[in-house]
Amino acid sequence: MPTKTSPTAVIPKPMLDRTLDRANSDVVLIVDDVPDNLAVLHDALDESGYTVLVATNGESALQRAAQVLPDIILLDAMMPGMDGFEVAKRLKANVQTAHIPIVFMTGLTETEYLVAALESGGVDYVTKPIKPKEVLARMAVHLQGAREKRQARSALDAFGYASITVRVSDGHLMWQTPLARDLLMRYYGTDAPATPIPVLAWLRRHVGAKEPQREPPRLSIELGSNRLTFRLHQQIGDSEGGGDWLIIMQEVSEQSVIEAMALSFQLTPREAEVLYWVVKGKINRDIGDIVGSSPMTVKKHLERVFAKLGVETRTAAAAMAMSRIKQLHPQFEG
Repeated sequence: MPTKTSPTAVIPKPMLDRTLDRANSDVVLIVDDVPDNLAVLHDALDESGYTVLVATNGESALQRAAQVLPDIILLDAMMPGMDGFEVAKRLKANVQTAHIPIVFMTGLTETEYLVAALESGGVDYVTKPIKPKEVLARMAVHLQGAREKRQARSALDAFGYASITVRVSDGHLMWQTPLARDLLMRYYGTDAPATPIPVLAWLRRHVGAKEPQREPPRLSIELGSNRLTFRLHQQIGDSEGGGDWLIIMQEVSEQSVIEAMALSFQLTPREAEVLYWVVKGKINRDIGDIVGSSPMTVKKHLERVFAKLGVETRTAAAAMAMSRIKQLHPQFEG
């Protein structure tokens, strides 16, 4: 059970970092300018095992959200100064906080206000007077969804697949994994919220196609011996304005493909390297120049490759190698 703190307590960042036990407790940020509302929600959430933080105005909410990155935000719609709608828009415009689910708390039940809450970035709303049990039930649903997305994205990075979410309407990069951030900086020199211009043009071209393809062509960019590929994975949220799209990225290097062929076909490193360049359509003289051998030596390597693959021609060897590479590296382009 988290240590209970006063709803109005302000905790310095170093101390705050030590008190957030994310492994055993979800972190909730409550934003409300009415102390009584804060106290009721704080006590109910604290007793349910959540780590609870508070903010009493829009500016402090933005600051605390960026500082802590809570798992969910309970946001009062009507506050003096910056209201909840503006707070939500700013949170969603910031790549660091755009992924955090926001549940609005509002005493305004007219349709226009509820629509405004959702359009500004909220995933749900509860009406005042607040009923803690209802809030807990709504939170549980959205926290589970957010947790599953985090786990899926972490798994992608762990297996070498980076992911980004791009909003088609304005081209903003809304979310990225750590690996995606590194790759985009290395290949394009850009950082969120800017989406690289070639990536955005590719996305808009295929999303806006009159006859959308089931599997749009992938985008590739080369950097030295490495290649970064992009593929559309799925649309997220409302389709208005083109919607938000999850894009999967993966980097493949010549060396990783050569090593995979060596292991797969029981080739020596040099044999695998020669076979790789055969797959790329190079003749023996060109391969010799690339690997630093004579065309005759390349020919001898190829003879051993043919024997190990059980083929008689370079065309057959290239076809077998390409088939195996596609299994191991689907994004590879011969």
